[in-house]
Amino acid sequence: MPKVYLVGAGPGDPGLLTCKAYQLLQIADVVIYDRLVSAEVLGVANPNGLFIFAGKLQGEQERIQDEIHHHLLTHAADNKTVIRLKGGDPMVFGRGAEEWSFLNQHGIDVELVPGISSALAVPALSGIPVTLRGVATSFAVIAGHRQNLEPQEWSRYLMVDTLVVLMAVENRAAIAANLIRAGRNREEPVAFIERGATERQRVVTSTLAEVARGQVAVKSPAVFVIGQVVRMRKHLRRIVNDAVGAPGAIKESIHAGN
Repeated sequence: MPKVYLVGAGPGDPGLLTCKAYQLLQIADVVIYDRLVSAEVLGVANPNGLFIFAGKLQGEQERIQDEIHHHLLTHAADNKTVIRLKGGDPMVFGRGAEEWSFLNQHGIDVELVPGISSALAVPALSGIPVTLRGVATSFAVIAGHRQNLEPQEWSRYLMVDTLVVLMAVENRAAIAANLIRAGRNREEPVAFIERGATERQRVVTSTLAEVARGQVAVKSPAVFVIGQVVRMRKHLRRIVNDAVGAPGAIKESIHAGN
């Protein structure tokens, strides 16, 4: 039976790939990869393989998804080692389950190789634990790219200690404003970690109110973290070169402190 490997690429650092993901990339005939897969991870794949970029474009998600399905069916039918490579973990906001179901419906076996999710790894690597004894006993991972975001959608997260919002850069001001309307503290600390787990990582810390006012400049891709755990960063990181607060503020390091 033809087979596709549904593989998580992790948050960006190839050293954080699972052993199985690394081994499969070394022998891959075809790698169909998403926008969030780092160049460093692609660099460990078989250089003689075929690399197909499958990043989504705003407004063209369904057309591109159809193309992805076509590539998967075509190359799997040739009995090649086909890897569908997704940033983070394939089952966390990556349409992994949808593609798995589609392939099964067309008689193609799927083997899942989980990856380290950026929702947990990226905050942790920047000195922000999503849970902390006495501070945060709960967390939620939320998709921030949904259209027509409404305040009532965010009220369900009022009692969750730490919120990790993925794909939220474009809607960050609306998300912050809706969380404040729902009852979260406007002075609650937040952090954006851009290009986490790569040499280009940059961390911007601020408050929910400043984000709601559009005063925090951030570039995609970035993980948006909201909660008191953000304050732990000053204890786990030393000040050197990441941006803190609004543009032009002090900079902090991405290197671990003692």
